[in-house]
Amino acid sequence: MDQPAIGQRRVVPRSSGLLDRDRQAAPQVFERLRGMIIALELPPGSPLSRAALAEQFGVSSTPIRDALKRLEEEGLVEVFPQYATVVSRIDLRRAQQAHFLRQALELEIVRVLALKPDEALVAQFNSTIARQQQFAKAGAFEKFMAADNEFHAQLYEAADKQELWTLMRSRSGHIDRLRRLHLPSPGKAQDIVRHHKLIAKAIAGGEPEEAQKHLRTHLSGTLSELAQIRARHPHYFND
Repeated sequence: MDQPAIGQRRVVPRSSGLLDRDRQAAPQVFERLRGMIIALELPPGSPLSRAALAEQFGVSSTPIRDALKRLEEEGLVEVFPQYATVVSRIDLRRAQQAHFLRQALELEIVRVLALKPDEALVAQFNSTIARQQQFAKAGAFEKFMAADNEFHAQLYEAADKQELWTLMRSRSGHIDRLRRLHLPSPGKAQDIVRHHKLIAKAIAGGEPEEAQKHLRTHLSGTLSELAQIRARHPHYFND
């Protein structure tokens, strides 16, 4: 990866509101920065200033250091000691491995849920999907992505696999940024909503194979368009 030039302007994230002083600062800074990275508010290659971040969030250097360490562990920032900290470029190998993990987990989860349909659960899915549809129509992509994550988190929770959702999410930073790049493509958000509806319908109908079929199609959409996404944003990717 190309290192930032000496003297290059360090990116300071836009104000995200004050931290909750009743909670530990480092996890909040981590979540805020992670969200900005996934949303591409902090694009790949952006240099980060620890001093500027500390000023921005109104904290000491310790929570910033701890948050950046967690982001480094997830592969979302790269730290060059005594030199610079930058948002990592998208690593396709990491993205593909995260896709493999997510598909393996969720194919089994939707199968299990479809074997024991639950009307209340399906109503919960449909409520989330309805909000997604509203966000898609409004072009509110960050809210749309949050609702998308909510739908998938509900799958894990319904199967009593919340810890696996946490694990999967910690591995998903690179594939999530790919999805964010793909989301504004014409019809993409509507396709996601349609796939979610089909998955929920198959679960409600007690059709595990149908649920798996629609999930597989749903999760493969972004990687199938990888060449086009990369051609549009070549500077966001590792060579």
